[in-house]
Amino acid sequence: MTDLSSHSPDWWRQAVVYQVYPRSFADADGDGLGDLRGVADRLPHLAALGVDALWLSPFYPSELADGGYDVADHRDVDPRLGTLADFDALAAEAHRLGLKVIVDLVPNHTSHQHPWFQEALAAGPGAPARARYVFRDGRGPAGELPPTDWQSVFGGSAWRRVPDGQWYLHLFTREQPDLNWDHEEVREDFRTTLRFWSDRGVDGFRVDVAHALAKDLAEPLRDLGDPELSGEEALAHLPPGTHPFYDRDDVHEIYRDWRRVLDSYTPPRTAVAEAWVPGARRALYARPDELNQAFNFEYLQASWDPEEIRAVITDSLATARAVGASATWVLSNHDVVRHTCRLMLPPGTDDNTWLLANGHAPRVDEPAGLRRARAATLLMLALPGSSYVYQGEELGLPEVADLPVEVLQDPLWEQTGRVRKGRDGCRVPLPWTTTGPSYGFGAAGAWLPQPPYFARYAVAAQDGVEGSTLELYRTALRLRRKLLEGEELTWARETPPGVLSFARSDGWRCVTNLSDAPVPLPPGEVLLSSVPLDGDDGGGRLGPDTTVWLA
Repeated sequence: MTDLSSHSPDWWRQAVVYQVYPRSFADADGDGLGDLRGVADRLPHLAALGVDALWLSPFYPSELADGGYDVADHRDVDPRLGTLADFDALAAEAHRLGLKVIVDLVPNHTSHQHPWFQEALAAGPGAPARARYVFRDGRGPAGELPPTDWQSVFGGSAWRRVPDGQWYLHLFTREQPDLNWDHEEVREDFRTTLRFWSDRGVDGFRVDVAHALAKDLAEPLRDLGDPELSGEEALAHLPPGTHPFYDRDDVHEIYRDWRRVLDSYTPPRTAVAEAWVPGARRALYARPDELNQAFNFEYLQASWDPEEIRAVITDSLATARAVGASATWVLSNHDVVRHTCRLMLPPGTDDNTWLLANGHAPRVDEPAGLRRARAATLLMLALPGSSYVYQGEELGLPEVADLPVEVLQDPLWEQTGRVRKGRDGCRVPLPWTTTGPSYGFGAAGAWLPQPPYFARYAVAAQDGVEGSTLELYRTALRLRRKLLEGEELTWARETPPGVLSFARSDGWRCVTNLSDAPVPLPPGEVLLSSVPLDGDDGGGRLGPDTTVWLA
């Protein structure tokens, strides 16, 4: 049996990691913005939930041009969120409670407020300071055209012109200039950053946009030819590893260098890659001499379809196993519509179209969405590997799809010409109590408005309440810790249509009915069910959108 205790260097292999978006978790100073002291105050909630680690989304100095992912200093805390002393206190309290701490690392770009970029702007064309970023002359008679046709993730050209006539690359917002990872100063600075946080007791790192660091900057720069395929969509149309700025083969040398830093600590620090690439390519980031894991977005993107989910699970386990890693599973995060709503959208429904309709076309049946989300959660937690849980999942929070456009903060809204509503709906601050100006989030209001119905989802409304989503998570995580053994599963040979059924290596079984009709409940002792079975199992039947764990 693999040792997955908190003292094992392999603790991450089947861990449950809770993602904290600090600005929306808890506000200790009453300014409406979540902060590190707020996180520290609420750590007992995570310990009682039963997770193994918390992952902190960026808390670094930032003007919030992209929700904190525009970092002005990778080795400090935004003054609005606290101080380094607050971070140290948070980490110490987390460790006292038996929780590991993972921090977000944003290595593809900096904020335009970063001292390096300000130095580059002041230095002018050809100056060594500009070599840390990607500056180029423009095309056209007067250099008035962007150097290439590369497109920003947030819409429009990925190049922006500065007053002296040169252009700089920004794959995200214009406030996020891309770093040049061919430059040794950049590489050494991030080695320093890895050591800085590791020395402060951080147990691991989540690597933002891990697939974009290496770029083909040889002159002349290559156009992609089709603006519609200028982003990650082009990966499927080019030989693997040859895209000019995504998932290039030479990115892996960077992570081999990082592994040497991470392994210099006892125990070694862990890392997980956010790499939006196909499964076989994604596994490369999790090789033993690189990062430990890579996020599995195929699972998040799968529809509520048994054949699709089974194929994704099978492929994900196989690709992770091929490089000696463990699989990762995630249903929601700070970038996607919460799965209580997303899983209810008809196949082919575009999330953004639904958001633009304020969640009314189609309207999601709230109880049905919660039932399906609970079933999906028990299915995920039964799988071999690590599960990443986004804050508020344990409360069953729905997406706030009807935020008024005047309160939107996500740059997607303005930078796409107000055609993509963005990610604010999953970032609305958490409700802790059933009353108050921000439902216990802080002493005053919240930076994004919380709908009145958040009161019934609050921690206080669910704590100790039998059958609540919060108590389901607590029970599932407590039971999961006892049941885990090995990293294998065996699919049942025969199941009714619409049913997924598999056994784990020590004999317990997970059965999920994804169909719209009751099915026979397999024999065995019911250890846990996503909903009470009293109304479903007359004659031993499992209702629709329900998961059970059986001994």
